[in-house]
Amino acid sequence: MSATQAALTQLLPLAGDTFDKNKVTPGLLGFIVFAALAIGVWGLMKSMSRHMGRVTFEEAPDPAAAAGSGSGTGTGSGAPEAPRAAS
Repeated sequence: MSATQAALTQLLPLAGDTFDKNKVTPGLLGFIVFAALAIGVWGLMKSMSRHMGRVTFEEAPDPAAAAGSGSGTGTGSGAPEAPRAAS
């Protein structure tokens, strides 16, 4: 028998039947833990919102498109345009 089981068997007679086994609630400690978690999540969401508002994202131009735009071909890809088949 492990130490935990031995401790439980000694404590069970002390608990007795003073509480209703069908009506167990988390109590004050459960409420405090839940409230602390809720306040923590609220603070993290507020911080994330503030940090995301500061982000400025500008996509860098494609190097191939920048090189192709100076040649005057009009394709913008820098590669020669393939001939089209007559339909």
